Amino acid sequence: MRIDPRWPKPAVRPRVKICGITRPDLADAAVAAGADMIGLVHFPPSPRHLPLEEAAAVADRARGRAMTVALTVDADDATLDALMRTVRPDAVQLHGKESPERVRALAERYGRPMAKALGVASAADLAAAADYDGALLVLDAKPPKDADRPGGHGVSFDWSVLDALPPDTLYMLSGGLTPETVAAALRTARPYAVDVSSGVETDRLKDPEKMAAFVAAVATRG
Repeated sequence: MRIDPRWPKPAVRPRVKICGITRPDLADAAVAAGADMIGLVHFPPSPRHLPLEEAAAVADRARGRAMTVALTVDADDATLDALMRTVRPDAVQLHGKESPERVRALAERYGRPMAKALGVASAADLAAAADYDGALLVLDAKPPKDADRPGGHGVSFDWSVLDALPPDTLYMLSGGLTPETVAAALRTARPYAVDVSSGVETDRLKDPEKMAAFVAAVATRG
C-alpha cells in the first residue's frame, strides 16, 4: 500500500511518534529525545485532550523540528475546520469509525496527509486495511468493551497477526508500547513507525527520561 509522501521517509530505524503531548516544554523534550512526530489529542474524553489554543501552542513549539499530528475521533467538519485553522498541524490522525471515503474527502479538503487508526485483535481486523490506500495505517489494540475512547489505553495485541498484511504495507504500530516492550514488538513486526503515549508517562505526563529511553530502544533494535 502507498502512503502520502509527505510522511517522514522510511529510515534505518522505525520512525517514532510520541502522542498525547500536552505542554510546550514536553514537546521540547520529545524533540530532544529524537521523536520524528508528536501527537496532539483533540478529543474531550481523553485525559490528554487539548483545547485548540493550547494545542496550537504545543504545535508551534515543535513546528519545523518534528511533524505535528492532530488526533481526532469522528470529528465533524466544523470541528476539523477550527482545528486546522487554529493548530495548523502537519497531518491528521483519525481514530474513530471514519470510512475510507471520509478519509479521502478530508485529505482533499485540507491538503494534509491522513493517518487512520484500526483496532486490531485478530488477523480478520486487518481486512479493511487495503480500503484506506493513501492513508498511513495506525494499528492499535481494540479498546476494552466499556471504554469511552478508542485508543490510549496502554494495551497491546498479538503482533504476530500482522503477518497477514501484504509485505509492502507501511504502517504505524501502536498500543501498549514502552521502552521495555518496544524491542520485542520490533522483533515480531516490522513497522514503518511506532506510536507511544502512556508508555512514556509518569502520572499521566510525558516523562523526558522515558521518552529518551523509548527512542533509544527503537534505535538499538531498528
